[in-house]
Amino acid sequence: MKTIKTLVIAAMIAITSTSFAAAVRNEEAPAKQSIMIALLLDTSNSMDGLIDQAKSQLWKIVNELANAKCDDSSRPNIKIALYEYGNSGLPSTLGYIRQVNALTNDLDLISEKLFALRTNGGDEYCGQVIKTSLNELEWSASGADLKMIFIAGNEPFTQGEVPYRVACALAKEKDVVINTIFCGPYSEGVATDWKNGAIIGGGSYMSIEQDRKTVYIPTPYDGKIDALNNKLNDTYVYYGSSGASKKANQAAQDSNAAGLASENKVERAVAKSKSVYTNSTWDLIDASKNDAKVIEEAKESELPKEMKGMNVQQRKDYVAAKSKERATIQKEIQELSVQRQGYIDAHTTKAEKDAMLDAAMMRSIKQTAKTKSLSWEK
Repeated sequence: MKTIKTLVIAAMIAITSTSFAAAVRNEEAPAKQSIMIALLLDTSNSMDGLIDQAKSQLWKIVNELANAKCDDSSRPNIKIALYEYGNSGLPSTLGYIRQVNALTNDLDLISEKLFALRTNGGDEYCGQVIKTSLNELEWSASGADLKMIFIAGNEPFTQGEVPYRVACALAKEKDVVINTIFCGPYSEGVATDWKNGAIIGGGSYMSIEQDRKTVYIPTPYDGKIDALNNKLNDTYVYYGSSGASKKANQAAQDSNAAGLASENKVERAVAKSKSVYTNSTWDLIDASKNDAKVIEEAKESELPKEMKGMNVQQRKDYVAAKSKERATIQKEIQELSVQRQGYIDAHTTKAEKDAMLDAAMMRSIKQTAKTKSLSWEK
């Protein structure tokens, strides 16, 4: 009996010690820091220019976000959400507001949804769309994460049944910073409370010329990067019930970007070469970084024809080869992108840069990011 008691006590001590050690490991390895951004875009009739800017500058913004660094030099997770408001094609009972996409790191999905937006006249309720996004989105509870809302429009900030002061107070409770972008003269935005909304929300007030067209600077490096992008796409190995359609969407978003300008497609290719562009829900290479078992567990019927009939080891060898190929291509694109950006900087005036949506957003993001110990590479 004494021996049994001794064994029980020893087992309990071992379990307790193991639990304590696991807890210590969890404290020593906190969750990766995140940047969460919600874009609230006015899609009333007068805002075609704003939507066009958003489409044409999405990948420039992503590329800037991809350069963010945490204190330990790791890269933060990037999640983006999209809302439209002020569109009379939306239900009036919901305040002419629609969540286009929840917070996600699926950048192809964000691109797809953004390109599908259409403008239509309506009433713009800024306070209500801010409150809606705060309540609907899964904002992190971590004080280390950077959480920001960017709301853009051109009507008075005071419209609707939800006072913007109430919405901004809710944002403070959730540690979410409100940034306002007035599409028109700076002084008009001040007079219509857009600046006051940013002040209360702890963010920045900006004004842009929403009808200004994005200026693309062709460079000697664009052709090489575009060719590498085609090779990069070939390294994606789909799996799962939606894998084939997700891979097709990757190509579709290349086409959407190219439809605006070939240089915009190149900007997207640069983003695809960085860690911010991840597709673990449908690509075996990205998925296996988190869980190696996904390679052997993937259903053969949901794999590309090149992998039909492969045994487990052949699958692993195939994925490893594609992963190595991808890394080589991404490195080449990144090296060319440094030279490309230097060329663009030398051929773009500061005034041209500052007048656009991407510049306004990134100024605010970088300024607020300092409070979360996030920095940007020079």
